Amino acid sequence: MNFPKYPVLAAALATLGALSACNDAKNATASENTAAVANKAQDAADSASTAVTPTAGNASAASTSAGSPATIPASQRADAATITARPQVPILCYHQIRDWRAKDSKGAKDYIVPVEQFKAQIKMLADSGYHTILPDQLYAYLTTGAALPSKPIMLTFDDTDLDQFTVARPTLDKYGFKAVYFIMTVSLGRPNYMSKAQVKQLSDEGNVIGSHTWDHHNVKKYEGKDWVTQIEEPTKKLEEITGKKINYFAYPFGLWRPESIPELKKRGMDAAFILAEKRDQQDPLYTIRRIIASGYWSPRTLHNSIVQSF
Repeated sequence: MNFPKYPVLAAALATLGALSACNDAKNATASENTAAVANKAQDAADSASTAVTPTAGNASAASTSAGSPATIPASQRADAATITARPQVPILCYHQIRDWRAKDSKGAKDYIVPVEQFKAQIKMLADSGYHTILPDQLYAYLTTGAALPSKPIMLTFDDTDLDQFTVARPTLDKYGFKAVYFIMTVSLGRPNYMSKAQVKQLSDEGNVIGSHTWDHHNVKKYEGKDWVTQIEEPTKKLEEITGKKINYFAYPFGLWRPESIPELKKRGMDAAFILAEKRDQQDPLYTIRRIIASGYWSPRTLHNSIVQSF
């Protein structure tokens, strides 16, 4: 769901009135990456008859959580080169989970996964032996080499869409999967979006809530008070809702710039997530890669995209 480009301090009602246009902006920034991954996946489809992917680094079969970033002393954290050298953990990014409509554009369908397709994708992950992990586990692995489960994967959901609660949540629960929900606070409680109570429920059930700005404004364009409006205030709101520290962030459209990293650090973020772009070599924790799970992909194509991309 991509929001149109409007001034940061525009009235919230005007912002919400423009929600239906959100897919087009994302298509401009990520469609090439998605297409490249899809092409690789199709090339590999014939040769990959079973879902097999290497475990991450020194992962073990036992699921481990090495605590939050706050419990890992700075002296024990690896440098940027070591973090970058570790095998990447597959991370999927979902947006809307609903059946396609006649008015949905070809590009928008990359971001809209039909309900049965989504269920089939998640079943494939479970049947293939994947184990979901959460950001604290990923952080511990990247910074200390802590063990992960066999075939780890992270599932993330952007933009607060209601179907993430009504469709994704029960589907993941069926397989004992947990996920990360990056919340855009401007839409909380609006039609077709999650309520504060639903966000808190997700958190209480063991999922992780992350920040995704107030109204999806492009981080590359932030100036002055935008950091407060888009990052600081929405994060505080999510902390009030969940009663927990919010320390993970996803860039709108997957777009970032080096100047954003110190601003995120000042506001308590321990890591941030982009899309299918190159990571920053100086601050890889603030440019952790994800791929968009396309609405066009069969379970087999999704599997091969995971293998090819990470």
